[in-house]
Amino acid sequence: MSTTTFEKAPAGPVSDPQPRSGRPPRRGERRPLRAALLHGGLAVASLIALAPVAWLFFLSLGPDKDDYLHPGKILGKLSFSNYSFVLENTGFFDWFKSTMIVALGTTLIGVFVAATTGYAVSRMRFPGYKQLMWVLLLTQAFPIAILIVPMYEIFGQLGLIDTYWALIVINCTTAVPYSAWLLKGYFDTIPFEIDEAGRVDGLTPFGTFFRLILPLARPGLAVAAFYNFITAVSEVAFATTFMLDDSKYTFAVGLQTFVSQHDAQWNYMAATAVLIAIPVSVFFYVVQKNLVTGLTAGGTKG
Repeated sequence: MSTTTFEKAPAGPVSDPQPRSGRPPRRGERRPLRAALLHGGLAVASLIALAPVAWLFFLSLGPDKDDYLHPGKILGKLSFSNYSFVLENTGFFDWFKSTMIVALGTTLIGVFVAATTGYAVSRMRFPGYKQLMWVLLLTQAFPIAILIVPMYEIFGQLGLIDTYWALIVINCTTAVPYSAWLLKGYFDTIPFEIDEAGRVDGLTPFGTFFRLILPLARPGLAVAAFYNFITAVSEVAFATTFMLDDSKYTFAVGLQTFVSQHDAQWNYMAATAVLIAIPVSVFFYVVQKNLVTGLTAGGTKG
């Protein structure tokens, strides 16, 4: 009869024959080198994005119209005289009023139309609902040059030439198709159970849309509103053609008054451009809380 002997394991803690060089990173924790590269890349990207704005502001401090040709000489004669001239001797405040009327009107009407359109296509299955979205997209295929003459004729017959309504309607035709696609994708991410709960509570489709869906779609609405606002502020071709009264010029048209056939006052243009950026920045600050969320959420479903 054979017996088997077992060796007794040594007392004390068992050491790892291959000790680890360091603990694994926790969830959400970055390696120092990776974090440094990430922040360095973000810093470079921020500088690239801010450089044109800073350069424009620097040029706006040159008192002479040809200072942009010799920017090194601006440091010795920095002045805010360009801003004083623009605010006191031009129609800047008329341009501001016209721009705000057109931009806010385009934003309110455009977002409302785009939201109702996007919600209807997202939730309702009526004949031609798919074709509707493609028709909206097709409207973006026509260049502005071929639309100005027929639209001028139409608005002339309607008596809307040299009115704010003309620009608001035209800007909506440009901004609504994209905004409708954007909001349709965002509404697709909202569960259908929300609509069913509204119907159970006795809400009409309009009540469900206004009381339940729109509050949940705030990020998407913020993106659409910002896009409509920027579209209205930066539009030039139609504003130049349809606005005949100098007091009804928008910012984009007002900038052109500094350029003549033989001369260009670049110092005043730079100062006006910096002033134009102020209301746009304020509007961006108002909607920025929901802007990033809205830009990414609409892409989860198509």
